Amino acid sequence: MGRSVVLVAVGGAGGALVRDALGRAWPASVTGFPTATLLVNVSGCLLLGLLLGVLTQRSAPGWVRPLLGPGVLGGYTTFSTFAVESDRLVAVDRVGLALAYLIASVVLGIAAAAAGLRLGEGR
Repeated sequence: MGRSVVLVAVGGAGGALVRDALGRAWPASVTGFPTATLLVNVSGCLLLGLLLGVLTQRSAPGWVRPLLGPGVLGGYTTFSTFAVESDRLVAVDRVGLALAYLIASVVLGIAAAAAGLRLGEGR
């Protein structure tokens, strides 16, 4: 097993534990807006953009990107939970809320990633 695989696995475990703790601290009901997942995913986009912006401006040890990018932030963010929560909202006839969640997740995620990149690059 290569060093990058180990770094991604260790970072992913840490990110997943943080995400789980936040989900437990702020649970959503089946029919409620999935605020915790939205906040986790948008903050993850911001942090990934920031990380990549910083890494384009500064040199860093080779272990930083796999540990923090696909590792910690990959484990922290969650597309699968986003998809399941969207489906559950549709299943309980909350289509408008599901659409709002989908749109907010994509728009805020892209905006957060762009802001993180700009911050990381010092712009």
